[in-house]
Amino acid sequence: MIIIGCDFHTRFQQIAMLDPTTGEIIERRLEHENGEEEKFYATLPSPARVGMEATIHAPWFERMLRRYHHELWIGDAAEIRAARVRKQKTDSRDALHLLDLLLTNRFPQIWTPSPAERDVSQMLRHRHKLVRFRTSVMNQLHGLAISQGLCRKRKLWSRVGRRELEALALDPWASRRRQELLQLLNQLNPWIDDLDLAVEKEAECRAAALHLMKEPAVGPVTALAFVLTIGPVSRFHRSKQVVSYLGLNPSEESSGGKQRLGSISKQGNSMMRHLLVEAAQTASKFDPELRRYYQQLKFRRGHSGVAKVAIARKLAVRLYWRLREAAQSVPPARMQGSPSNPMVEESPSLS
Repeated sequence: MIIIGCDFHTRFQQIAMLDPTTGEIIERRLEHENGEEEKFYATLPSPARVGMEATIHAPWFERMLRRYHHELWIGDAAEIRAARVRKQKTDSRDALHLLDLLLTNRFPQIWTPSPAERDVSQMLRHRHKLVRFRTSVMNQLHGLAISQGLCRKRKLWSRVGRRELEALALDPWASRRRQELLQLLNQLNPWIDDLDLAVEKEAECRAAALHLMKEPAVGPVTALAFVLTIGPVSRFHRSKQVVSYLGLNPSEESSGGKQRLGSISKQGNSMMRHLLVEAAQTASKFDPELRRYYQQLKFRRGHSGVAKVAIARKLAVRLYWRLREAAQSVPPARMQGSPSNPMVEESPSLS
């Protein structure tokens, strides 16, 4: 098999290829716009293994390699950079570095979702962006209402509140702003409703998502996003790995026997963290255990931000264990960090 290290860019790629017949290392720059890269991979005499860093601009490249029966390995960008010793960084050096990792079996390959799963993730991300855009529009309209002495909070979006908002006497440009923001809101609502139906339909087709929806305050959006983000639950042996993967673990700079913990690392899917925090706020209202923990942490820290993130972490651990239980015929043993359910039922007291 031909081994190729690929330093991928938007308009071109720099490759370093090991010729299996002569042992020679070939370096080339392949342009994307003129189709040079497709001609190169189409004329290779045998299947190739191409290694590159994780990027969001490569779905078309993956499809092209699959068409010519080549194999693409995606590597963890942080681990690839950490394995680089020299400070000089060029496209040629990066390609040679990737080739060396492939040849010495040190390439940090990561799990990648299927094209169908990536497409469903696009639907969730599109919905997430539209919802945030709608929130921005509603906040602007609420600001206009407050500036005129109309403070209705959530009731502003009822029929009566909407009529009061439209009846406000505003200056010409403020009136135009109100009109166009209301038009945007009228357009966004049906789009988001259609996406909600699509998410529910997609979640009903996945047994893992349906299993997660049994958890209080976890709806189709959070359940489907969690399943797509985590992927095969067998990748994670402990709940701490899931928490770290989602970026909900505290950052740490400890040295000399002193432990220094900071805010959460945020190294992960930002949309998934946002959904977990939203679900955690709802769960803390209905789950007695989470509500008690939330109130204690809020009182100790003085504000609710840290408490919300802590509940989101606990919720992520619960969802992880639900996936573990659903994936195994024999329930796994509870470890540290798992939900506080008894492993052995209490024996009846003797009277």
